[in-house]
Amino acid sequence: MNLLKFFKGLIASLILFGFCSQKSFAQKETKRPNVIFILVDDQGYGDLGVFFQNQRAKEGKPYERTPFLDKLAASGAMLTQQYAPAPVCAPSRASLMLGVSQGHSNVRDNEFDRAIDSNYTMASTMHTLGYTTIAIGKWGLQGAKPWDKNGDEWFARPTNRGFDSFFGYMRHMDGHEHYPKEGLYYNKKQVEVWDNGKNITPELDKCYTADLWTAYAKKWITSHEESKDKSQPFFMYLAYETPHAVLELPTQAYPAGGGLHGGMQWLGTPGNMITTASGTPDSYVNPDYANATYDDDDNPATPKVPWPDTYKRYATANRRLDYAVGDLVQLLKDLKIDDNTIIVYTSDNGPSIESYLPKGYVANHPTFFGSYGPFDGIKRDDWEGGVRMPTIAVWPGHIPAGTVDKTPSISYDWTPTFIDAASGLPAPERLDGVSLLPQLTGKGTQRQSLIYNEYFFPGRTPSFKEFAPNHRGRKMFQMQMLRLGDFVGVRYNIKAASDSFEIYNVVKDPQQTNNLALKPQTPISAAERKTMNVEGIKNIGALQTYMHARVLQVRRPEEWAPRPYDTTLVPSVEAEVKTGVDWKIFRGNYPWLPQVATLKASSQGHSPLPDISLIKNEEDALLYCNGYILVPKDGQYTFYLNADAKAFLRIHDMQMIDADFNYQPGEQKHATVLLKAGLHPFRLYYYKKKEDKTNLNFEWSGPGIDKQTVAPNAFFRQK
Repeated sequence: MNLLKFFKGLIASLILFGFCSQKSFAQKETKRPNVIFILVDDQGYGDLGVFFQNQRAKEGKPYERTPFLDKLAASGAMLTQQYAPAPVCAPSRASLMLGVSQGHSNVRDNEFDRAIDSNYTMASTMHTLGYTTIAIGKWGLQGAKPWDKNGDEWFARPTNRGFDSFFGYMRHMDGHEHYPKEGLYYNKKQVEVWDNGKNITPELDKCYTADLWTAYAKKWITSHEESKDKSQPFFMYLAYETPHAVLELPTQAYPAGGGLHGGMQWLGTPGNMITTASGTPDSYVNPDYANATYDDDDNPATPKVPWPDTYKRYATANRRLDYAVGDLVQLLKDLKIDDNTIIVYTSDNGPSIESYLPKGYVANHPTFFGSYGPFDGIKRDDWEGGVRMPTIAVWPGHIPAGTVDKTPSISYDWTPTFIDAASGLPAPERLDGVSLLPQLTGKGTQRQSLIYNEYFFPGRTPSFKEFAPNHRGRKMFQMQMLRLGDFVGVRYNIKAASDSFEIYNVVKDPQQTNNLALKPQTPISAAERKTMNVEGIKNIGALQTYMHARVLQVRRPEEWAPRPYDTTLVPSVEAEVKTGVDWKIFRGNYPWLPQVATLKASSQGHSPLPDISLIKNEEDALLYCNGYILVPKDGQYTFYLNADAKAFLRIHDMQMIDADFNYQPGEQKHATVLLKAGLHPFRLYYYKKKEDKTNLNFEWSGPGIDKQTVAPNAFFRQK
C-alpha cells in the first residue's frame, strides 16, 4: 500500500471514529457500501420498459425493451416521482454534483463547460469518508471554452472536484459524438478522450463510447478489487452520453456472457482497445428492431410499415445501455461485491428532439416511443416530461426488492443519501438535498425534499398532437417549477414576479391538463395538505400565494443567469413570536458543518441572541441558532459573518453566507438580499473544534442601519 493511500484511509478512519458518539454510524456493523451512480443522457422517463415501454407493448404500439434494467428495478426500488434539477444537461449535472438546487448552483441555463463551484461535491464528500473515487464518461463542467485545446484552464476538472481519477470526455461538445476517433456525424472530426492527463483518442479505433465507458468501468472495478486496497470502498460516477445527440450505432452485437469473463472487456491494445473495436462503426441495429414494423396510420386494414431508421437507432442506443448495466451487475456478482454495492441509475433530463443525423433521416421525435412517458414535455421543458426521471436504486439487504417509491425527490438528494449510507453522517449544511435512506429502506423519518428549478431557453414546447392543447407551442423563455406534495406550480415565459403559477395535481393529473389555478377557490383536501407539510393552505388561491413567496425564499440570484424576479423583495412571514432565539448544541467531530435535522442535541435552550459562549472551549461542538430577524423597512440588507471557525447563515432557505468549505478563519464574508419589512426566519450555524479560537461576529446593514452587530431587539423566536 503506498503512503498516500495509507494516510487517506487513516484520516477517514479517524473522522468516522470521532463521530461514533452519534448513534447512526456506531450501530453499523456491515462494511461501508461501494456506490455506482449511473447517469445517462437525454433518456426519458418513458424509455424504460418497467416505467412505460412494457405498457406500450401491451397496447400494440412501437416499444423498446430494457430487460436488464427491468430486472435491476425488480431487485430494488423504482423511484417514480424523482426529478432532474433542470431540464437540460449542464445545469442538471452541476446541481447533481454540487448537491444544490438551481436556486443555488453557479451553473444555470445553458452554461456548458462552466466550472462548477469549488465546494463540497458528491465526489469530495465520499473522498473525505475514505472512498476511492472515479469519474468515467461525460463531464462538461471543467471551466474552459469548448475550443480550448490544452486544458490549461480546466481548473474544475474532475480531479479538482473530489475524484481521484477521470476517464472520458472533458468538454460538453465532445459528448455529441460517440466515435471519438472517427468523428462520424456531429462535427466530423476527432474529439478527445482523456485518461487523466493524456488524450488517448488516437488509440481508440472503432470505439463506440457506451462500450468504451463500460469496458473501462469493468476494468477499473476489477483492478480495484484485486488490489491490496480492496478493503477501501469505491465511489464511481459513470456518466454515459448516450442516447444523446447523433444516434450512432455500435459496431456489432454486445458480447455474450457478461461480468468478469464475458461481455465488454478492456483489451488495452492501441487500435484494439475494447472487445467491440472491430467491424464497421455505425452499423449494428439490435435484431429486435431491425425488421420491426408498426401501424403508421392507425388503420388496421392497411399494411404495417417498417420503423424509420432513426427510431431503430434510438432504440438500439437505449438497449446498449441496458446491456451495459446487465454486464456491470454480473461483474459485481462475479466479484462477490453485489450485496455491498449501491447502484443508482437515472437520466439528466427528458428526451430530446435532437439527433444530428445526416440528411435523409427523419427527425427524432420522442412521440414514436412516448419517451416522455405519461407526461407532456421534453428536454428543455419544465413540464413533467422534461424533468421527471426514470430512476432505479438498488442496495441488497437494505432496499427491499420490488419497491415502488412514490415519494417526491430530486437528484441532488443522492449526495446526502450516499453520505448517510457510508457513514451515518448528515450531509454538509451547504447542500439542499436530503438523505433518501428512510423512504428507501423503510427505517427512520423521511425529510421532505426541496423540488425546485429555474431555467431559461428561447424556444417553445413542441406542438406534438400527443401533447395537451394548453402545452403545444408554448413559449418557454424564463421558466420556473416548484413541487409541494402532490402539487406542481409551473410558470412559462415569466415577465414579472407577480405572474401566476399554473398549478397541477400531478398525481391525479400527470399530463398537467387541468390547471387548478383557474379556480382559486378550489379546496385542498386534508390528505393533499398532508403531502405538502405546510400549514394553513386550504385552497388553490392560498397555494398560489404561498408559491409566489416560496420561490423567492429558496434561491439566490446568479449574475450570469438573470431572472425577472431577481429584484423582487423576499416576503416576510407571519408568526407568533417572543424575544430571543432558540439554540442547540451538538457535540461531536464532523468533517464539515452538518445539517442538524437528524442529530440529537446534547443541550438546548433560549438566549437573547446567538451566543457562542455556550460552547465550552475544550470541546468539539456545533452551536445551532434559529428564530426570526425583524427587518424594520423594505429594502436591501447586507449580512456579515466573521468567525474563527466554520459558520453558515441561511435566511428562509436561502444560502446567504457559506463560511464552511475552505473557509479561512477570521475572513469576513457577506451577502446582500432584498427583504420586505417583517419577520424573516434564519438559521445560524457555528462549529468549532477544541483547538479553535471562539469568536463570531454577526453584523448587518440596511435602510437606516449602519453596519453594526445584529442587536438583541432584532431577534425573535416562535412562541
